[in-house]
Amino acid sequence: MFQIQNLLKEQSDTLAKNLEDCFAQDGCPCHVLSYFGPIHQGALNFFRSELESLASRKKESQRLAILLDTPGGDVLAAESMVELVRHYYKEVFFVVPNQAMSAGTLLCMSGDEIYMDYSSALGPIDPQVLSQGQGKDQRWVPALGYLDKVEELVKKSYENTLSPAEFTMLTTQDIGVLRSYEQARDLSVKLLKEWLVTYKFKNWDRTETKNKKVTSRMRKARAQKIATTLGDNKIWHSHGRRIGLNTLENLLKIRIHDYSEETKLRKNIRAYSDFILEICRKEGYSLHIHSIKGTENEPL
Repeated sequence: MFQIQNLLKEQSDTLAKNLEDCFAQDGCPCHVLSYFGPIHQGALNFFRSELESLASRKKESQRLAILLDTPGGDVLAAESMVELVRHYYKEVFFVVPNQAMSAGTLLCMSGDEIYMDYSSALGPIDPQVLSQGQGKDQRWVPALGYLDKVEELVKKSYENTLSPAEFTMLTTQDIGVLRSYEQARDLSVKLLKEWLVTYKFKNWDRTETKNKKVTSRMRKARAQKIATTLGDNKIWHSHGRRIGLNTLENLLKIRIHDYSEETKLRKNIRAYSDFILEICRKEGYSLHIHSIKGTENEPL
């Protein structure tokens, strides 16, 4: 078993190194870290440990590329991850070979660049929160689904069309829990706006069509529009809706680095991503964090 783990680590390191070479630009070396799995508070120690080891590697790089594949998770954990990453790295790329949903989308918006191909997807920023209950009865649920349903029932009550069953459903809701869902929603929007302005838009100086000078006010307005659209359930209808590269660029006006036709880069991203996914499948990992310096796993 120990020998097999060593072989898996060696192959993962080789694939990560190949990708680091691809992202080394303008004489600036790049570190690569992969994060495959849900985003939650319990993963933060693993993530911090991996970052500390990676950043100590001769301290030769201010650039980090994060290969991210996640169904989403906790917005507070995503905020902490951004703070940890930015403590060590000045420039951060997010690479999405498959999907980065919900809190994963938030993470991507904290990057200087987002790399996707024609099959990649982000998602609505509907925050996931723990449902009511204890132990195994708890699960991650999309907050906006609860809030939208309560809003619908309140509207029916004003119109005197609320059924007895719906009345019971409405009166059994925990107001404190609903408020926490609202706070998670508001925090998601706030963070996305801040990160876009601070990182993604920092070098946006001229508009593409009219070549007009971009002001701070314009950056904030664009960030607000993107945050509002990504957080609108009436547009996406589903927490799990996959938002592809074309929609991100054409509807949301977010510049994405499309590597679909960059053969060498796509080959190396796919090789590394597919290998990590296969490790997770065979070894039964719900979370797998890897860099050349180390590996952290969380079993299913």
